[in-house]
This record gives sequence, structure tokens and C-alpha cells, in this order.
Amino acid sequence: MDRFQAMRVFSQVVESGSFSAAAERLGLSATATSRHVAELEAHVQTRLLNRTTRRVSLTETGRAFYERSVQLLADLAEAEQEAAQAAGVPRGAIKLTTSMTFGVRHAAPAIVAFLERHPEVRFDVSLSDRIVDLVEEGFDLAIRIGRPGSGNVVARRLGEARVVPCAAPAYLAKHGAPQVPEDLERHNCFTYEYAPAHVWRFRDASGGERVVRVKGNLHANNGDLLVEVAARGTGVVFEPAFIVGPEVRAGRLVPLLQDFEPAPIPIYAVYPSRKHLSAKMRLFVDFLVRSFADTKDWNIQ
Repeated sequence: MDRFQAMRVFSQVVESGSFSAAAERLGLSATATSRHVAELEAHVQTRLLNRTTRRVSLTETGRAFYERSVQLLADLAEAEQEAAQAAGVPRGAIKLTTSMTFGVRHAAPAIVAFLERHPEVRFDVSLSDRIVDLVEEGFDLAIRIGRPGSGNVVARRLGEARVVPCAAPAYLAKHGAPQVPEDLERHNCFTYEYAPAHVWRFRDASGGERVVRVKGNLHANNGDLLVEVAARGTGVVFEPAFIVGPEVRAGRLVPLLQDFEPAPIPIYAVYPSRKHLSAKMRLFVDFLVRSFADTKDWNIQ
């Protein structure tokens, strides 16, 4: 009999309140679940659970045994984690969040490549353009475009993305192309929910900053939507190159104001400052740094 497995099953029965619920959570048959507990009771030579047709309850001895079992199982899990970290073997889950477009185009290929090297790791990924609270929402790691967030996080820079103002050829044929940033004040400029409100910033050749307050008839919380609408000839977008790049290369969008450089957007791997960086997290962040070092799609070229 595997005593630790039997204790895990016993503890799950107690916490679930029934053999059937425990069996479902553990992925075992009801028969196997019952057998594990029966073998454990035979081994310790005492009854641990009172069984009725409706529920199970702990005997007095069972209660003391359960409390010790929970502690032993926790100690074992901690020891296994420490051993895995010492050996540099990543295993277990990484709960990751990042933006929609970046997640699909860049995080997904990185996850695939990482899992090929470390098959014992699992990912739980949530895509959202908003900045989530890592601690409050229980995330291990975020890949963030722009500011890393509050001061209670650790941020490791992965690179930067160029921001590119663009419009469709049909729009430019009808409205003309802006020659200087201030010309954008007369154009239909689409705005993004999580960027500075309606303000686009550029630097000219002398290094001077040009700040333009824009307006338009479309505001959204997703860059892909803004880009698709712009590509259909209705307005100007100001989005990272990893979003507009494919449309520029396909000829659906044309970069504007190439003599004026918007400040690039930094890209960070971010995790809670109070969270111990496990082997799997450390290796994955290092992997991201290496993988994204020469990424071309973060610039138009």
C-alpha cells in the first residue's frame, strides 16, 4: 500500500464529505477510493470514518489522524518542491495573464516552445487588455505592454514595441496624409481604452516632444478591433507594431509621420514582489527574455 496516496485519498474524502465526491476530484473510481481508505484503516488497525448511506464523518481517532495527515502531506509537497527547485526541474502550473493580441501572436508560440522543453509544466492563461491585480486575482505572472503596474510587483524588461500611426490607403486618398503630428487634430483618430486619454506623443528630429490631443468616432478596449476598422478606410490608429505590422505588410495600412518617432512601449514580465520565484517561473521568465530578444514583429521593418 502506498501510505501517502492512501492519506491523500482519506483527506480528500474528509474534505469532500463523501467517497463519490472525493473519487470525482481525484479522478479515481468509487471502488478504488473506498479501497484506499479501507487499507489505511487496516494498516492503522482502527476505524477512521463513520459511514452511513448519506454521509461520512470522522471518528475521534480519525480526526486526530486527519490533522496529522494534512500536515504530513503539506510537508511532503514542500519537500518535493524544494527538491525540484534544487534540481532546476520545473513542474506544476503557471497562471499567466497578458493582452489579447500579444497573447495570441507572441505568448502562445513561447508557451509551446517552453512546454516542448519542460512537459511537466502546465499553463493557465487568461487574456485581457486591462491590467489585472496579480495578487488579488491569483496570477503568478503577467506579460505587460506599457507600464508594469503598481509598486508591489517585480518587473523584468523583455523588450519594447514601436508605436505606429497608420491609416488605410482609401482613407488617405480621401483625407490626405498628415505631414506633422499637429495635423492629426483634423483627422478621425481612433482611441484605445488603456492608453493615455486621447493624447498622442511624438519626438521630432531635434528631440523635442510634440503632444497632440486627438478625437474620433471610435473608442475601444481592443487594438485588433481598432486596426480592423481603420484598415477598412475609416480613420487613423496609433497602435504597437505587433498589432499593425501584419496589416502594413499586407498593404491594408500605411505608416504615417515617419519623421516623427513616438516613444516605444516597454514590454515586461511582471510577478508579485512577495511571491517566491519558483524554478518553473524563473526558467520561464529567462526563456521569455531569450525568446523575445530578436523579435522582429515589434517593429514594422
